[in-house]
Amino acid sequence: MRLILLAAAGGAIGSAARFLVNQSSLRAFGSAFPWATLTVNVVGGLLMGLVFELVARRFDNSNELRVFLATGVLGGFTTFSAFTLDVADLHGRGELGLTLLYIGASVALAIAALYVGLAVGRWLFA
Repeated sequence: MRLILLAAAGGAIGSAARFLVNQSSLRAFGSAFPWATLTVNVVGGLLMGLVFELVARRFDNSNELRVFLATGVLGGFTTFSAFTLDVADLHGRGELGLTLLYIGASVALAIAALYVGLAVGRWLFA
Protein backbone atom coordinates (compact mmCIF):
# COMPACT_ATOMS: atom_id res chain seq x y z
CA MET A 1 0.00 0.00 0.00
CA ARG A 2 2.89 2.36 0.76
CA LEU A 3 4.25 2.04 -2.78
CA ILE A 4 0.83 2.80 -4.26
CA LEU A 5 0.60 5.95 -2.16
CA LEU A 6 4.11 7.00 -3.20
CA ALA A 7 3.25 6.47 -6.87
CA ALA A 8 -0.01 8.39 -6.49
CA ALA A 9 1.64 11.31 -4.69
CA GLY A 10 4.38 11.49 -7.29
CA GLY A 11 1.80 11.22 -10.07
CA ALA A 12 -0.07 14.21 -8.71
CA ILE A 13 3.13 16.27 -8.75
CA GLY A 14 4.04 15.13 -12.28
CA SER A 15 0.55 15.78 -13.61
CA ALA A 16 0.51 19.26 -12.12
CA ALA A 17 3.91 19.96 -13.67
CA ARG A 18 2.69 18.79 -17.06
CA PHE A 19 -0.35 21.06 -16.76
CA LEU A 20 1.91 24.02 -16.04
CA VAL A 21 4.12 23.21 -19.03
CA ASN A 22 1.02 22.92 -21.25
CA GLN A 23 -0.35 26.27 -20.11
CA SER A 24 3.00 28.03 -20.45
CA SER A 25 3.57 26.57 -23.89
CA LEU A 26 0.15 27.62 -25.14
CA ARG A 27 0.71 31.18 -23.93
CA ALA A 28 4.22 31.37 -25.37
CA PHE A 29 3.82 29.54 -28.69
CA GLY A 30 0.12 29.00 -29.41
CA SER A 31 -1.41 25.73 -30.49
CA ALA A 32 -0.14 25.30 -34.06
CA PHE A 33 2.50 22.74 -32.98
CA PRO A 34 2.48 20.44 -29.92
CA TRP A 35 5.42 22.14 -28.21
CA ALA A 36 4.22 21.16 -24.73
CA THR A 37 4.07 17.45 -25.54
CA LEU A 38 7.45 17.56 -27.24
CA THR A 39 8.89 19.40 -24.26
CA VAL A 40 7.56 17.03 -21.59
CA ASN A 41 8.63 13.98 -23.60
CA VAL A 42 12.19 15.21 -24.10
CA VAL A 43 12.53 16.58 -20.56
CA GLY A 44 10.93 13.40 -19.21
CA GLY A 45 13.51 11.28 -21.00
CA LEU A 46 16.34 13.40 -19.62
CA LEU A 47 14.93 13.29 -16.11
CA MET A 48 14.35 9.52 -16.30
CA GLY A 49 18.03 9.04 -17.03
CA LEU A 50 19.02 11.32 -14.16
CA VAL A 51 16.57 9.67 -11.74
CA PHE A 52 17.69 6.18 -12.73
CA GLU A 53 21.34 7.02 -12.08
CA LEU A 54 20.59 9.01 -8.93
CA VAL A 55 18.58 6.21 -7.34
CA ALA A 56 21.08 3.55 -8.41
CA ARG A 57 24.25 5.39 -7.40
CA ARG A 58 23.26 7.57 -4.46
CA PHE A 59 20.27 5.82 -2.88
CA ASP A 60 21.19 2.12 -3.12
CA ASN A 61 18.44 1.37 -5.66
CA SER A 62 15.73 2.48 -3.23
CA ASN A 63 12.49 0.96 -4.48
CA GLU A 64 10.46 3.63 -2.68
CA LEU A 65 12.37 6.50 -4.26
CA ARG A 66 12.24 4.86 -7.70
CA VAL A 67 8.47 4.37 -7.44
CA PHE A 68 7.92 7.94 -6.24
CA LEU A 69 10.18 9.63 -8.81
CA ALA A 70 10.16 7.37 -11.87
CA THR A 71 6.71 5.78 -11.74
CA GLY A 72 4.97 8.63 -9.94
CA VAL A 73 6.43 12.01 -10.81
CA LEU A 74 7.76 11.16 -14.27
CA GLY A 75 4.87 8.82 -15.02
CA GLY A 76 2.49 11.69 -14.27
CA PHE A 77 4.63 14.11 -16.24
CA THR A 78 4.94 11.76 -19.23
CA THR A 79 4.78 8.03 -19.81
CA PHE A 80 7.23 8.58 -22.64
CA SER A 81 9.97 8.65 -20.02
CA ALA A 82 9.30 4.98 -19.19
CA PHE A 83 9.47 4.16 -22.90
CA THR A 84 12.88 5.84 -23.18
CA LEU A 85 14.18 3.85 -20.21
CA ASP A 86 12.94 0.61 -21.80
CA VAL A 87 14.77 1.54 -25.03
CA ALA A 88 17.97 2.23 -23.12
CA ASP A 89 17.65 -1.06 -21.23
CA LEU A 90 17.21 -3.12 -24.41
CA HIS A 91 20.04 -1.26 -26.14
CA GLY A 92 22.29 -1.59 -23.11
CA ARG A 93 21.81 -5.36 -23.24
CA GLY A 94 23.04 -5.33 -26.84
CA GLU A 95 19.61 -6.14 -28.27
CA LEU A 96 19.72 -3.73 -31.24
CA GLY A 97 17.08 -5.62 -33.24
CA LEU A 98 14.69 -5.78 -30.30
CA THR A 99 15.38 -2.14 -29.54
CA LEU A 100 14.42 -1.06 -33.05
CA LEU A 101 11.40 -3.38 -33.05
CA TYR A 102 10.24 -1.96 -29.72
CA ILE A 103 10.62 1.63 -30.92
CA GLY A 104 8.79 1.00 -34.17
CA ALA A 105 6.05 -1.11 -32.61
CA SER A 106 5.51 1.33 -29.74
CA VAL A 107 5.13 4.35 -31.99
CA ALA A 108 3.16 2.67 -34.79
CA LEU A 109 0.86 0.63 -32.54
CA ALA A 110 0.17 3.52 -30.17
CA ILE A 111 -0.81 5.76 -33.07
CA ALA A 112 -2.90 3.00 -34.65
CA ALA A 113 -4.58 2.33 -31.30
CA LEU A 114 -5.43 6.02 -30.98
CA TYR A 115 -7.19 5.94 -34.34
CA VAL A 116 -9.05 2.76 -33.40
CA GLY A 117 -10.11 4.40 -30.13
CA LEU A 118 -11.29 7.49 -32.01
CA ALA A 119 -13.29 5.38 -34.44
CA VAL A 120 -14.84 3.22 -31.72
CA GLY A 121 -15.61 6.32 -29.67
CA ARG A 122 -17.32 7.98 -32.64
CA TRP A 123 -19.34 4.80 -33.21
CA LEU A 124 -20.29 4.34 -29.55
CA PHE A 125 -20.97 7.95 -28.68
CA ALA A 126 -22.35 9.37 -31.93
